[in-house]
Amino acid sequence: MNNQPKIANDNQSLFQRLHVQLEKIIAETPAGERLKSEPELAASLGVSRATLREAMRSFEGMGLIRRRQGVGTFVMDHQQNIETGLEVLESIETQAHRLGLDVRMGYLDINKITADADLAKKLHMEENEQAIRISRVIWVADRPAAYLIDLLIPGILDDNDLSQGFTGSVLDLIIKRGKPELSHSQTEVVATPASSEIAKKMQLQRGDVLLKLEASLYTKAGQMIDYSQSYFIPGFMKFQVIRSIGK
Repeated sequence: MNNQPKIANDNQSLFQRLHVQLEKIIAETPAGERLKSEPELAASLGVSRATLREAMRSFEGMGLIRRRQGVGTFVMDHQQNIETGLEVLESIETQAHRLGLDVRMGYLDINKITADADLAKKLHMEENEQAIRISRVIWVADRPAAYLIDLLIPGILDDNDLSQGFTGSVLDLIIKRGKPELSHSQTEVVATPASSEIAKKMQLQRGDVLLKLEASLYTKAGQMIDYSQSYFIPGFMKFQVIRSIGK
């Protein structure tokens, strides 16, 4: 019976030592450089690849490294990460430009879909009506930073809106156009594993943890016009919330 706590403590100490060693290796490697391969790192640190991979996930979640399937693991420049509050509704493009970071849209897919019962309920529209689905990947500072999906009710954006100068932000496009006038967004924040589709588009590994913002966008008239799902690499996007002391 006495051996069980000792084994647990030994395992915990092993992981803590590995964490410290990896932190030192990452800190001493210039931003943009590739680390040793996982087999080489695991052998040099005296741990299994599974244990190493678990530790590296935590550093990737902090935005310190980026693993690319079949290519390697690279050290990132943490000064190019974005920290923002959740109180003000802003696009990732606006936040990146404010920090002087290069931002561009990569993958883009726009199509019309027929609303099933679930989507019709979310968008407060009739079942079998057509909605617009816009999915795209936003790159910031030479790396995929976000995978965004917007589902809009009919009549909000037309083909002309999306073909001329669309840079990836539905929010910015509507604000720039000035109609409809926007009021607020109701947003839920959760952690979720990357699906195969999202992992491929964001150059991640399937199952990597992403930060997901699920939001409903409302006009000043109280109409919900957009249901969106935004997936971010946790360490790259750091959201802050100012909370007052309760009475």
